[in-house]
Amino acid sequence: MSGWDLFAMSIGSVLLWAVLLTVAVLLIRNLGHTSQRPHTVGSPPPEQVLADRFAHGEIDEEEYRNRLAVLRTDGSRLTER
Repeated sequence: MSGWDLFAMSIGSVLLWAVLLTVAVLLIRNLGHTSQRPHTVGSPPPEQVLADRFAHGEIDEEEYRNRLAVLRTDGSRLTER
């Protein structure tokens, strides 16, 4: 093995580890952000979640209507309690 072969193998090894670490970091970051997405495929829409909470008695009718109005607008309008 000559000096150039050792040099090329060292550089290749460093590049391989750099690529593997980059892929691992990106994968971990991507998996960590999935729970923060507002609405993903397979999860019920926010209106359905609100309706379910109302049906189970977790919120009353006034709170249901207020929150539904906020969901249906751009969200900048705040309602008073």
